[in-house]
Amino acid sequence: MKIALHWKILIGLILGLVWALISSHMAWSTFTLNWIAPFGEIFINLLKLIAVPLVLFSIISGVAGLGDPSNLGRLGIKTLAFYFLTTFLAIALGLVLVNLIAPGKLIDEETRIDNRITYELWANENNITPKDGKSFLLDPTYADAVERAKINSQAEVAETDVLEKMQIAEDAKSAGPLDFFVKLVPANIFSALGNNGSMLQVIFFALFFGIALIFIPEDRGEPVKKVVDGLMEVLLKMVDLIMQAAPFFVFALLAGTVSKMAGDDISKVLEIFKGLSWYSLTVFIGLAIMVTLFYPLILKLFVKIIPYKSFFKAMSPAQTLAFSTSSSAATLPVTMECVEDNLGVDSKVTSFVLPIGATVNMDGTSLYQAVAVVFLAQLHYVDLSLGQQLTIVLTAALASIGSAAVPSAGLVMLIIVLQSVELNPLWIAIILPVDRILDMCRTVVNVTGDATVSAVIAKGENLLHYPPKHSTDDTFEPDVNI
Repeated sequence: MKIALHWKILIGLILGLVWALISSHMAWSTFTLNWIAPFGEIFINLLKLIAVPLVLFSIISGVAGLGDPSNLGRLGIKTLAFYFLTTFLAIALGLVLVNLIAPGKLIDEETRIDNRITYELWANENNITPKDGKSFLLDPTYADAVERAKINSQAEVAETDVLEKMQIAEDAKSAGPLDFFVKLVPANIFSALGNNGSMLQVIFFALFFGIALIFIPEDRGEPVKKVVDGLMEVLLKMVDLIMQAAPFFVFALLAGTVSKMAGDDISKVLEIFKGLSWYSLTVFIGLAIMVTLFYPLILKLFVKIIPYKSFFKAMSPAQTLAFSTSSSAATLPVTMECVEDNLGVDSKVTSFVLPIGATVNMDGTSLYQAVAVVFLAQLHYVDLSLGQQLTIVLTAALASIGSAAVPSAGLVMLIIVLQSVELNPLWIAIILPVDRILDMCRTVVNVTGDATVSAVIAKGENLLHYPPKHSTDDTFEPDVNI
C-alpha cells in the first residue's frame, strides 16, 4: 500500500520524538546530537539553498507572465491588503484570548508581587513611570519584598542570547524613518542572495527585473523567459528529490531539537512546560483557532470550492515541514508545490504571493507576540490599558513585517513590542525555554495563512483551477464542504 508523503513525514515526526525520549532516558543524547541531529541541519540547509533562487526566478517568471504592469499593481495591492487583514485579526484574537484566560494571573500572588517590585526598580532606573499608577515600592506592606528584590536585582545577569537579541532590536529601533526603504534596495544582488542579504531585497530585484522584462521587445525577452522557466523546473525537481528523503530528515530534526532541550534528563522539558503551561496553552489555543477555524472560514467566504478536509490534506506536507523546520523560508519550496499541485493555484499567483507571504505575513508570530506581552505584564502585576493594548496591535503588525522567516526571529521583534509599552525587554528570558516548540507551531500558522491568501487571490483573478487535473498523492478524494 502506498503511503502519502504527509503521512510519512508525520510518522517521521512521531519517531523523532520517541527517539528523543528514549535517547534522554538511556543517556544517549550526545550520540543523538553528534550523529543524528546534523542530518536535520543538512535538511534545513538544502531547503534554504533552494528557497532564495526559487523566490528570485518564480517572481521574475510570475511578473513577466502577467504581461501588463497594471496587473502587477492590482495583484500587489490585493496581496498586501489580505496579509495585513489576517495579521491584524490574528493579533486581535491573541489579545482576546490572553485577556480572557489571563495566564499571568494564574501564578501565585507572592511571585507576582515580587515580580512587580522588580519591574518598578527597573522602571526607576530607566526613568519610566508605570502607566497603571500603582507603586508597590512606596507601600510599607511590601517593605521586606522590596529589600529582597533589590538584592536579587543586583545579582541578576542577563543571558548572552537575550542580550544579543536586545542589541539587534535596539539597532532596528534606532533606524531612521526611511531606513526600511534604504535596506529594501540591494547595493549588490549577489550579496542579497547570500547570507548577508535579505529576502525582501531579493524580492525587490526580482520584481524590478520582471517589470523590465515586460517592457523590452518580445523577441528579445522570450529567450530570457524560457531560461527562467527552465531554471524554475530544475529547482522544483530538486524540491521533489529532497522531499523523497523528508521523513528521515524530519526524524533527525525533531530528535535533535528535543535532545538539545532535554539533554539526558527528559524531566527538564516537562518542568519547563509545567512552569509556563498556561502561557503555552493560551498561545496554542490561539494558533489552533487560526488554523482550524479562521483560515477555513476565509476559504468558505472567498473561495467556496475547496472542501475543508481537502485543504488540510493538500497542505499537510508543507504544514508538517513547517512544524519541523520552524522556518517559513525553508518551507517555501514545498508550500509552492502544495499550493500549485494540490490546490490548483496558478503559478502566476504562487510565484508572486507566496514569496512575499513568507517574508511579510507572520500571523502566528503576531498572535504569539500579543499573548506574550500581555502575559508578561500580568506576570509582573502590570495592568495594560486599552491604549497600550492598541499600541501592541500596531507595533506587532509592523514588527511582523520585519521579522525574518527564520527560527526564533519573532523574539527580536517581541523586544520591540515590549519596549513600545515600556516593559522590560529582558523579560523575554522568561518565555525563552518554550519558544522553540511554540515557534514550530506558529510557523504552521504562517504557512497555512500564506496558502489561504494565495487561494483567495487566485479565485479573484480567475486563476484557481480546483480540483487540479493531476496530483502527487491521494489528496483529492470527494469530501464534505466547509
